[in-house]
Amino acid sequence: MFSHIFLGVSDFERALAFYQPLLASLGLAQRFCERQRPWAGWQSPGVARPLLLIGHPFDGQAAQPGNGPMTALLADSRAVVDQAYALALAHGGRCEGAPGLRPDYHAHYYGAYFRDPDGNKLCVVCHTPPDTPPTETGRA
Repeated sequence: MFSHIFLGVSDFERALAFYQPLLASLGLAQRFCERQRPWAGWQSPGVARPLLLIGHPFDGQAAQPGNGPMTALLADSRAVVDQAYALALAHGGRCEGAPGLRPDYHAHYYGAYFRDPDGNKLCVVCHTPPDTPPTETGRA
């Protein structure tokens, strides 16, 4: 469905310090990092798309988070959601909703919400019951 998602950041090195451990905890591989541009991208191992990209906005204006947009990242387990949330907060993220079940979405929706240091809203979510092996999560 998606080719890529680009998140604008104002301080690239600060954003890189936030996203590298967060995305590694989700099993995503860094595809590239060009500090001189600056931008970086991650992907699922062995899959060219979709990409999650961070960088300075192309138009040269300041990065500004929106009110309403959110990027949700898939986790293989509830433990990975917990780990990613803790990493996000340890690297400058702000809580928007601690890890937990959200049964109003569906019975097995386990998610955590936070903002990156630039204010971009993110979610890390697992959609499967706690006893489901990671290979059965529906991750492509």
